[in-house]
Amino acid sequence: MHIVDGALSNPVLIGGGILAAAGVAYSLKKLEPEDLPRVGVLSAVFFVVSLIHVPLGFSSVHLILNGLLGIILGWAAFPALAVALLLQAIFFGFGGLTVLGVNAVNIAFPAVMVFYLCRWGLNAERYKLAKLVADGLFAVFFVTSVWAGFALFEAYQVEGATWRVSINGISLMLFALVMIGGYVLYRRGILSVAGFWGFLGGSLSIFFTAIMVAISLALSGDEFAKAAEFVVVAHFPVMAVEGILTAATIQLITKVKPELIYAVR
Repeated sequence: MHIVDGALSNPVLIGGGILAAAGVAYSLKKLEPEDLPRVGVLSAVFFVVSLIHVPLGFSSVHLILNGLLGIILGWAAFPALAVALLLQAIFFGFGGLTVLGVNAVNIAFPAVMVFYLCRWGLNAERYKLAKLVADGLFAVFFVTSVWAGFALFEAYQVEGATWRVSINGISLMLFALVMIGGYVLYRRGILSVAGFWGFLGGSLSIFFTAIMVAISLALSGDEFAKAAEFVVVAHFPVMAVEGILTAATIQLITKVKPELIYAVR
């Protein structure tokens, strides 16, 4: 997920820098002194886990946990992630300084999106609604996986089916299957309702980040088109792993220290 220096066009770099600066400024405005220990600890968690890279093809994948940061920190995930990315660029050469803004937006903005999309499902007062929405999402993901499977089958029957058709169909089907996997864990009682929404947040944050990285690459030139599509597919295993890790963490926190989540404004 760390785009390196020299890969992106100047307009993308400038746009990313402006958005990152705006996100950090808004986050710092909302940040309270009592939030700093939580922000610092989770920034360090991201710093450590994202240093472990697993080679995959011409790229590599790694854990991010931006979904967990988003659920717990909300907008404060922006400065937490930006500082960690800056330190990684300076000390280890991961990413780079010119792409710092783009990398921060690609990782932090999905964290904020997850905060708004999934965090309400952890609220005990909305327990019944969260269960109903979880059941509804399962139906959506199941239909999506079946439809994507048939679309892929038809694409391969057509002579000259393009790489783009097949890779997009595979991406859609894998996304739906990962989501269904989280729902199955929930229905089997392995995950609580809060755990399911944690799984959803952890998985969706990686999916959104992969999409934003792909868009950043695609906007920088046609030569990055296949690499952009590869980024999305390569991170589906990470989606599943991060979903499970985030679900387990949120499930534990809601039992032993729920105020850690509900303290976020």
